[in-house]
Amino acid sequence: MTIFSVYIDDGCITCDACEEAAPDVFEVSDDTCFIKPTVRIDGGFDRNMDQSGLKPEIISAMSDNILDAAEACPVDVIMVVEGEPSESVEPEEAPEPETLEAVPEGAAVEDIEVGEGIEQILTVGDRSLNILFGSQSGNSEDLSAKLAKQAKGYGLEGTVHDMDGFDFNSLSGKKRVLIVCSTWGEGEMPDNAEELWQFASSDAAARLDGVHFSICALGDTSYEFYCESGKDWDRRLEQLGATRLVDRVDCDVDYDSPAAAWALEALPTLAAVDGTGKFREDMVEPIKAHISGDGSRGAEGEDGFTLPTVLADSIQAEITIFRYDPVAACTGKDTWMCALPGHLSVLEALRTLKDSQDGSLTFRDGACDDPNTAISVNGRLVMPGLSRLDSVAPTRDGAIRIRIEPLPGFDVVRDLVIDPWSLERKRESSKPWMVAATREGASTPQGPIGTMDPAAASHLHSVTDYQSQALLHASSDAVPHANGYLGPAVLVSAWARRSDPRISPLRRSEIDELIGSSNGIKAETDLAPIRRQASNAQAISDSLLEAKNATLTRDAYNGRHGKHVWWYTWTIKSSGRVNDTVIYRQVLGPAGLLGNLFSGVTARMVFGFTRTGGNMFNGMLGMVAPPAGIGKMPQQFNSSVENHHEVVAIFNELDGRF
Repeated sequence: MTIFSVYIDDGCITCDACEEAAPDVFEVSDDTCFIKPTVRIDGGFDRNMDQSGLKPEIISAMSDNILDAAEACPVDVIMVVEGEPSESVEPEEAPEPETLEAVPEGAAVEDIEVGEGIEQILTVGDRSLNILFGSQSGNSEDLSAKLAKQAKGYGLEGTVHDMDGFDFNSLSGKKRVLIVCSTWGEGEMPDNAEELWQFASSDAAARLDGVHFSICALGDTSYEFYCESGKDWDRRLEQLGATRLVDRVDCDVDYDSPAAAWALEALPTLAAVDGTGKFREDMVEPIKAHISGDGSRGAEGEDGFTLPTVLADSIQAEITIFRYDPVAACTGKDTWMCALPGHLSVLEALRTLKDSQDGSLTFRDGACDDPNTAISVNGRLVMPGLSRLDSVAPTRDGAIRIRIEPLPGFDVVRDLVIDPWSLERKRESSKPWMVAATREGASTPQGPIGTMDPAAASHLHSVTDYQSQALLHASSDAVPHANGYLGPAVLVSAWARRSDPRISPLRRSEIDELIGSSNGIKAETDLAPIRRQASNAQAISDSLLEAKNATLTRDAYNGRHGKHVWWYTWTIKSSGRVNDTVIYRQVLGPAGLLGNLFSGVTARMVFGFTRTGGNMFNGMLGMVAPPAGIGKMPQQFNSSVENHHEVVAIFNELDGRF
């Protein structure tokens, strides 16, 4: 018997005994001991709890050293599994199935019993489906295109043909045919089908023995000859020897539902025509069950569906990761060049690097949709478990570059792990609970229950429909520079509660005070960065803008920042331009203008004195209505505005809307 695998049980005291005995197999860290990936068949870097087999060359060269290491372990946690390599617990590879391409198209295929596999019926031999449409207004053509797409799910290669110019006699070599034809006028063929119909009705039309078909007729019951064209085709194909597998369906103006029901019957029935052209009636129901997922094996997955695994080719990835060591209080970056499958998630890539390259790499691990795992990838704020490598960066020449950093606006604990408690404390200070007012309700079997307008409910849901509070909080450019700022995550939640029609008046006024405080919405400098992040819905930035507008309106635009916003909007809406003179006069008012006669600001404006050497007359406005348009103000406003960043977001929104 020889060694098959080695694993390390719980209780390692990191004594270095195993590494001294077999340094090519074991590696000791500060916390535990590892089995090196270079010796394992699966290439994993951990204690080998999965008991992966060792590589044959390692077994032959290192068996004695491994046994010595196991004996030297003082706590007996090194477990050696003995057995021949053929006894591996790894599942054996299934034999390669015979390729279906080995069967020439059109070649004879032996009868296939149900138990031999529906897949062969749906794949072997000629699987073509020819769909002819006769259309006057385009409905038949659109329906034919949909049928061709649906046919793929039944193993059929749908080809759509316009009846205009189609060679009718070529149908004699087809196995499966669908005809979708509308009726025009008083039972007449559509224009594009008239010539083909004339040929099909003549003696020159070829026999259609071996052709399997079905007809979908479109019409209008308000006309006397309802669906007459489809009926004509149905009758003529049968006269020429074709086999009708599914009865014709006659559709009125609202044809979607009956046509869909017909397709659900026609497509699996035509799919039961095998590659030799033989109709296997006994396979119709099994095919329906197979396509719908109702086979004898049962549906897979919690919801009855099995999602396909989408795989991508390996790409060369240059991954740069921010590193922070709190013990040494130093920061830096590590870069790895590696080949990884493009479908791998960013979180899986981090796990791979940790397991195979650097066990000290620290990030918050969890489920793929865990909001606490959020990080910054090339400037985009994402949840790494839901982001594929080939989606977070463009691929150039088969390679990508990825820069991974912690979320901005938070204290970094280590590497990519941040401390979320600053956000939690702000969320708690906003009192994120609902205090409802007494309101009318509806009597239901479950008892009285409050009601809400569906549109209002949908709006409230969209406002708070974000992936992660931490992601939204980090989206703001103001968060990293304003420690007291509550942040967009707290404010949008507060605004949603404030907009809830069920809230009590007292609680609404408390939220208004919170949002309008110095650390509230007026501290948000710009909404564009929040809107730019793909993880944030448009409704979030719109709601923040509503909150800011409501705050300024509620304060009656009092204070310098409110007056500036008011007159800035006024000039934009009235002229489409920013008129510094109008803003200057309206903000200061008559008393302000008189007061500035002594400071020289008004005089400099009127007489055209400028510090920049600009023109004295700024357009024809200065000739018509002085002093507007004369000279240039040294400053837009007479005195500096405290917290001028509070109006930047409104300015930006107005620039894009007016």
